[in-house]
Amino acid sequence: MDTGRIVIGCTAKILGLHPMAIIGVHHVQLAMSVGGEDDARRFYSGLLEIPEVQKPAELAKRGGAWFETSAVRVHLGVETDFRPARKAHPGLLVESLEPLVMRLRDARYEVIGAEPMPGYNHIYVHDPFGNRLELLEAHRP
Repeated sequence: MDTGRIVIGCTAKILGLHPMAIIGVHHVQLAMSVGGEDDARRFYSGLLEIPEVQKPAELAKRGGAWFETSAVRVHLGVETDFRPARKAHPGLLVESLEPLVMRLRDARYEVIGAEPMPGYNHIYVHDPFGNRLELLEAHRP
């Protein structure tokens, strides 16, 4: 029995609060430079094969682009004082890492080998704006 969870839940009820639980990640937001939407489309939709979805009208006014599947959502937002995320990064799970690596290299993206990680083959690549991405493929049993 998880007595810590029971105590927190009871305390929350006594105080009239609702216990909170993070249940997942809705999306990852990365920054991009002004006017970079076409570069984002070529990279995220073209190379990574994450389809672009239409942003809500009110948010579309700000620029940027959203790329989503049923499993992953990557949103690119415009920053006027843009600086790429060189250390912080999303880790995107992929199937068939090697063909993706070849596609990225053919498109002249530098693919950076990664340190060994139990259970995964993985690499790093920077998007057209310099944001670091980690691409991971689970080892097959």
